[in-house]
Amino acid sequence: MSEIRAEADLPWLLDKALVRKAFECAASSYDGAAYLQREIGARLFEHLDPVLLQPERVLDLGTGTGAGLAELKRRYPRASIFALDLAVAMLQQARNKQRWPWRRPAYVCADAEALPLAADSVDLILSNLTIQWCNDLGRLFAECARVLRPGGLILFSTFGPDTLAELRASWEAVDEYSHVNRFADMHELGDALVGSGFGDVVMDREQITVQYSDLRFLLRELKAIGAHNVTTGRNRGLYGRARLLGLEEHYEQFRHQGKLPASYEVVYGHAWCAEPGRELATASQLRGIPVNRAPATKKTL
Repeated sequence: MSEIRAEADLPWLLDKALVRKAFECAASSYDGAAYLQREIGARLFEHLDPVLLQPERVLDLGTGTGAGLAELKRRYPRASIFALDLAVAMLQQARNKQRWPWRRPAYVCADAEALPLAADSVDLILSNLTIQWCNDLGRLFAECARVLRPGGLILFSTFGPDTLAELRASWEAVDEYSHVNRFADMHELGDALVGSGFGDVVMDREQITVQYSDLRFLLRELKAIGAHNVTTGRNRGLYGRARLLGLEEHYEQFRHQGKLPASYEVVYGHAWCAEPGRELATASQLRGIPVNRAPATKKTL
């Protein structure tokens, strides 16, 4: 498990109370601005297509407003589904939008780094864009390994370090504070999975670019989905007009063909819990799922 040092040494450490508050406040506006999250979620589900697994219990880790619940129920109609999120308001949105004739999901408000589930209790953990809101990858994956049954699968998407690179660079030109989350790279994620007892680890990545006419639209969109600056190294005061104008001025250097880009490095990963008596295979031997070592592709939504 990774060591958490003093907050002063970790300006990118997330304030979990503020993370919860941000998503509580964004619950009603989230769906209207979360088109990128839905697109990445759809691509995440495609990773399940070649997987021969019929889970009895599924954990949707970081369910948000429940965008993935209907697809989980379609794929696994007999499975019991646990929808877990840090924010109560998000779970309320998820519950209100779903109409289940039977086997309704169990809605659980909890931190992904401290799962209130029994050991060996689920067969599949699916998580779309939640891991980047966790401080300790070792603790997170250790909890996932604890609740997964032997032979169970974890499948996730998260953001990599090149995410919002333009915004990060522009803020760094304005002041010395932390403004954008620190995102773990594929090697950190893979090492944390292996260190937590997972095997057959496969990582994949792609680059997605979203284009905007002006920077303030991007900032409003990030606020609408709850993606506030909640790092401990953030500026605790209000931003003046001059600082925001400086941010816009520096971001303009990235304008191309009349549009401002916002880059997202999307990382996908999956790994298996060891079954008794079975030696975990290398990534290239993973149960029929190809390993993608190709360079990241750039796509514009």
